[in-house]
Amino acid sequence: MTQLHDEEIKLQLMSSDPEFRRLAVQHAEYKQLLHELESKPHLNEVELAEEARVKRIKLALKDQMQGLMSHNSALPA
Repeated sequence: MTQLHDEEIKLQLMSSDPEFRRLAVQHAEYKQLLHELESKPHLNEVELAEEARVKRIKLALKDQMQGLMSHNSALPA
């Protein structure tokens, strides 16, 4: 899949698939949370653990989205 093709699939799924939309919204929320954590000059132990947890969840959401995109790109147009 090309990057342009990926973007077309994302746009299609955002408008037609509630599950993909839910995953994308959650991914964006965790991306923002991660950005907030990473912007701090120093993280304590609790924040480091939270950062690791957020990264795992964000990656899992991305993997789920990619799975839906791959499935959708395999379907006939």
